[in-house]
Amino acid sequence: MGCSRPIHPPAAAAPITYRFDPRHPVPTLGGNLSSQGVLASAGATDQRCRRDLWTCPDAAPLSARNDILVFSTAPLAQDLEVTGPLVVKLWASSDAPDTDFTAKLIDVYPPSSDFPAGLDLNIGDGIVRARFRNGPTAEAEMLEHGKPYEFTIEMYPTSILIRRGHRIRLDVSSSNFPRFDVNPNTGEPLNDNRSWRIAENTVYLDSVHPSRILLPVIPAETY
Repeated sequence: MGCSRPIHPPAAAAPITYRFDPRHPVPTLGGNLSSQGVLASAGATDQRCRRDLWTCPDAAPLSARNDILVFSTAPLAQDLEVTGPLVVKLWASSDAPDTDFTAKLIDVYPPSSDFPAGLDLNIGDGIVRARFRNGPTAEAEMLEHGKPYEFTIEMYPTSILIRRGHRIRLDVSSSNFPRFDVNPNTGEPLNDNRSWRIAENTVYLDSVHPSRILLPVIPAETY
């Protein structure tokens, strides 16, 4: 995990690959959306599936899915204020000509008498479609097989005090449905695909490819 003022360079780690099957997307659980009803619900929501949700195949936490990479801090030693824009710089590649990369920032509450399993409350989320990685006004460009690119994923700004003993978690995946439409990974024209394919997506975590989240941390002495 990084911050808006780098504290130390990212530790080197091996790349991580996951399989993204567009026919089984990660379900949307809350977030910054206006829907209220059976399709999706807005706001802060525990990131655990429920069998009464049409997008959930089971009642497992999203962190148990094989197509979500979970990065978490240790429990915080003191309260931490995060106020401002949330941006993820993600180095990633794919064996598909086009795919999506998603990010979700989560406040992980420790177990309590009210919530023995704790709570995984979403703070913000965002997505980037690989073919539009150079910006919305640039021409669409497909991916080269296995080539790492730096993707920028922007979430809505926030202002939150994450309490001592909580963890800060970042989930990286390739879908968040129905908040975002699902990428078929084929590179076909948008909303006119005739096929689907599984993508092997890889996230890089080394000094040459420093995947990171930029957190606008407010020093404690300012409040």
